[in-house]
Amino acid sequence: MSSPALHIGRWSQTGNVYAITTVTHARRGWFHDGANADLLVEALRTVERTGRTCSLAWVIMPDHLHWLIELRHGTLAGCMQILKSRSGRAIARRVDANAPIWQPGYYDHALRSDECLRAQAMYIAGNPVRAGLATYLGEYPHAWSRWPLQE
Repeated sequence: MSSPALHIGRWSQTGNVYAITTVTHARRGWFHDGANADLLVEALRTVERTGRTCSLAWVIMPDHLHWLIELRHGTLAGCMQILKSRSGRAIARRVDANAPIWQPGYYDHALRSDECLRAQAMYIAGNPVRAGLATYLGEYPHAWSRWPLQE
C-alpha cells in the first residue's frame, strides 16, 4: 500500500515538469527481462500518444521506473493509472502472472522553473551507472533522454 504521506500537497498542473518514480510490487525485478522493459516502453509511448505527457527522459531499472515528463493534459494520477494499467496487463499476460506488477502509488517532484531539465534528465539516465548496471552513461539499454546521453 502506498504511503498516505505521498498524497499530501500533491497537485497536478499542466505545463509543469515532474520527476516521477514508481516501484514494482514487492520490488520484484520484472525489468531484468528486456521483453518486459520493452512492454513498459510501449506503455510510456502510449501515454505520450494520448497527448497527456511529453517525455523528457526515463530509465527502467530492474524494479522501478524514473520518468521525467511535462504534463500536457489531465493529471499525474491519470497518467500513472494508464501507464501502470497498460504495462501491468501486458507484462502479466506475457509471463502468465496473477500477481500485481506495480506497487500502489508513486513519488513525484515538481521541478521549479529554475531547475535545469537537462541536469535532471542526466541524473535519471545515470541511475544504472550508480547502481552498477552500466559502466558509462548511454550504455544501459533501457534509458532514454531528449538530450544526448553523455557525461
